[in-house]
Amino acid sequence: RLVFHSTVMSSSSVVYLLLTLISLTLPSTCLPSESSSTATENTHVATNGLPFPWSKLRLPNYIIPVHYHLLIHPNLTTLRFNGSVKIEIDVKNNTNWVVLHSKNLEITAATVLDESEANLFDKALPVLDYPPHEQIAIFSPTILTSGEKYFLYLEFSASLNDGFFGFYKSSYKTTEGQTRVLASTHFEPTSARMAFPCFDEPNFKANYSVRIRRGPSHIALSNMPIEHTVELDNGLFEDRFEASVQMSTYLVAFIVCDFKSVSKRTVTGIDVSIYAVPHKWHQTHYALEAAVKLLEFYETYFNIYYPLPKLDLIAIPDFQSGAMENWGLTTYRETSLLYDPDVSSTSDKLWVTMVIGHELAHQWFGNLVTMEWWNDIWLNEGFARYMEFVSVEATYPQLKVEDYLLDTCFAAIGRDSLNSSRAISCSVENPTQIKEMFDTVSYDKGACILHMLRHFLTDDVFQSGIVRYLRKFKYRNAKNEDLWDSLVNVITLTFSYCWEYVTMMCTWTLQKGIPLVTVKRQGTKLYIEQERFLKTVQPSDPLWQYLWHIPLTYKTSHSNNEMRHILQIKSDVLVLDEDVDWVKFNTDMNGYYIIHYDAEGWNVLIELLKVNHSAVSFKDRANLIHNAFQLVTAGRLTLDQALDLITYLKSETHNVPLLQGLGYLESFYKMIEKRNITYILQYFRDVIDKQTWSNEGTVSDRRLRSELLSLACDLGYTPCLEKAKHFYQTWVTSNGTISLPSDVTETIYMVGAQDENGWQYLLEKYGVSMSEAEKCKFLAALASSKDSSKLLRLLELGMEGSVIRTQDLSTLIYTVARNPAGHFLAWNFVKKNWNKLVEKFQLGSFSMRNIIIGTTAQFSSKEELANIKDFFDSVKDQSSQLRVTQVAVENVEKNILWLERNLETLRMWLQQRLN
Repeated sequence: RLVFHSTVMSSSSVVYLLLTLISLTLPSTCLPSESSSTATENTHVATNGLPFPWSKLRLPNYIIPVHYHLLIHPNLTTLRFNGSVKIEIDVKNNTNWVVLHSKNLEITAATVLDESEANLFDKALPVLDYPPHEQIAIFSPTILTSGEKYFLYLEFSASLNDGFFGFYKSSYKTTEGQTRVLASTHFEPTSARMAFPCFDEPNFKANYSVRIRRGPSHIALSNMPIEHTVELDNGLFEDRFEASVQMSTYLVAFIVCDFKSVSKRTVTGIDVSIYAVPHKWHQTHYALEAAVKLLEFYETYFNIYYPLPKLDLIAIPDFQSGAMENWGLTTYRETSLLYDPDVSSTSDKLWVTMVIGHELAHQWFGNLVTMEWWNDIWLNEGFARYMEFVSVEATYPQLKVEDYLLDTCFAAIGRDSLNSSRAISCSVENPTQIKEMFDTVSYDKGACILHMLRHFLTDDVFQSGIVRYLRKFKYRNAKNEDLWDSLVNVITLTFSYCWEYVTMMCTWTLQKGIPLVTVKRQGTKLYIEQERFLKTVQPSDPLWQYLWHIPLTYKTSHSNNEMRHILQIKSDVLVLDEDVDWVKFNTDMNGYYIIHYDAEGWNVLIELLKVNHSAVSFKDRANLIHNAFQLVTAGRLTLDQALDLITYLKSETHNVPLLQGLGYLESFYKMIEKRNITYILQYFRDVIDKQTWSNEGTVSDRRLRSELLSLACDLGYTPCLEKAKHFYQTWVTSNGTISLPSDVTETIYMVGAQDENGWQYLLEKYGVSMSEAEKCKFLAALASSKDSSKLLRLLELGMEGSVIRTQDLSTLIYTVARNPAGHFLAWNFVKKNWNKLVEKFQLGSFSMRNIIIGTTAQFSSKEELANIKDFFDSVKDQSSQLRVTQVAVENVEKNILWLERNLETLRMWLQQRLN
């Protein structure tokens, strides 16, 4: 194959290309390769039939962009845009070719300018297009000489994208019913190339000077403040923005809209603004308060000032993900930024706060310091996810965000205990592989191992280390090992064995999976061993090959102080100072590992929870429940032992362990086709009956109330159903004008949606609601119907995209699939509409992963497994590119195995308690 290097073309070849540009093979002397391959062996052929001069997915590194001068003009009537870009380039080696990214853009002009910005050529230069790699190549008849300054100038046009990537169109309806159109961008990871030709890789950082043309009724926003505005002859205005700091292409953003904003200045002089559609302006005030508070926290915590003069946060009506950290212009789904005190729940408020905390953390982790390549995206996303908890706990302690960190780690373990998992840092090349990196492993596991490291090093050492990392690599790119090196420099001042920590952390980022630590106690000796934890172990799985350096923590019945030990070998022995009644490892679940005790160890802990559960923290109790049921799934612990463990929950008062245990019981209830529900109601009736239908209490109280009453009504508990029906009828009688308790609103709607009139009324209210938080509750209720025809209608409305926005379709499919009446309906809908869904959401995207996992997770028979495999085989060209299809198959295999092992035990255990 031809691999192009930065080599000078012969003059005869120059003339050949310029004069002919026909579908012929270039002479092999034009494009030297690494081997003796000739041009005729090249399989990379441009759209015009000529050989493309570059064979790799990654761009060559002999031309470096320095400064983009970008002009963009979107037409919100024709739904097209055109523009030009002048890129100052640094040529490292002599060459005739410039290769960069472009996708679905029509390049209408191309030339090269010299240092004085004069045209080097009289005519436009030829442009070769190679869509499989989303690359174009511009040929220069004159050699571009190393060390000289040049400008690449391109003009281009395209349609505003119909999806959610690149430069795309969005719309909303005013209170009068008029449709308004806007244009917005979303570039991460590889979609800047859909908006303008660029070097679209994170290590090609450059400055950007942006100009945007718009009509008089619109505003334009970009990463930087407007420097000045010029009125053009044709009634248009051109907003010219200040030059940006150095940043990667995926962080560039520009928007043309007619939104309104609220603003406030931080103590360090940063102008923070929240933008939303005009009639939702009143829902922006909480976000402004939170953004200012969180930005000021981060400046103090990182000891580095936010480097831009302004920070805008804008709620986009059509947005696929939760939010995006574009530097200085962060974009959000409306549910992630807008808060309406009248209808938003306490969970909605926490979500908005955490998302803002996540995106603002990115202004340092990701924007100021960017991963060198997408294999280390966890350096962005793992840190931002973890800093959500650190920042919100510091600024809004009343929200009790630490309660949710355990859920984050539970989610990570769920994925990481499958064979289809991956290492945090792993090789990726093409856009589909890159999109799949934005997953539970990068976000949640990344956050959990950082939490483990912070706990083990102490808060101060951890903070000093990451500040050193940010200072050393600001405006640059970094790799996995750069973070550890920065931490080592700080640890050296505190510990004498610092390199131990580097080795330790590499075992967590460079190999997949989660360790299982087994503990056997004999007198004062603790015999500990480690291996990889898998839920579906195959005989060929080499579990013994995995070795982590595990920072173990533990407490005993005789010690209030946490004890520590780094397990660096397969097995070890710890000696206690005295005989103890019990030992609990992984204190407060600060570590990322599963603990399995011997039979006596589990029995002692089960008895401890029954007699005095407050002897260990609520985090320890939740950790024990989680570990026990994970071990049941892996066939390491019997189900009746795990069920015996949670019998203490009748006395539990904290929402985290209570909801953890109830969650497992609810999933079992669904597995056994809703039989034996009497036990759940009988056992937890007291705690259910204590719940009030109000918004009173702490955040933890309100979360527990929301979850418990939802479960009780779902189980058909008569007092719950009667109360919900009363609220619903009162609300309908008022024509939806009275305010319902926001924490139980969704439960009330779900009960109301179970009859024909109630369902139709909710669908009407969904169509006219001006609050996205409220619409989410309506949609969840509509999707809870037991009528399959109604569920199918919802899915069709989501596919059509008018009543139910396309952005909500993947969540809708997932929600319908979780409804027992919708299991097969949702899966058949996905199979029938696969190509349309891929077109809407892009292969590898979070939405497609959500759809695949959501519609298959409920299946638990060999026939259903065969059905899934057959479908994936039928779309092999696409499914073979996805890791998530392996996850889906393995999940079903896990479910089949669980039922084979445990179904009879579950039935007998429940029957014994009912008798």
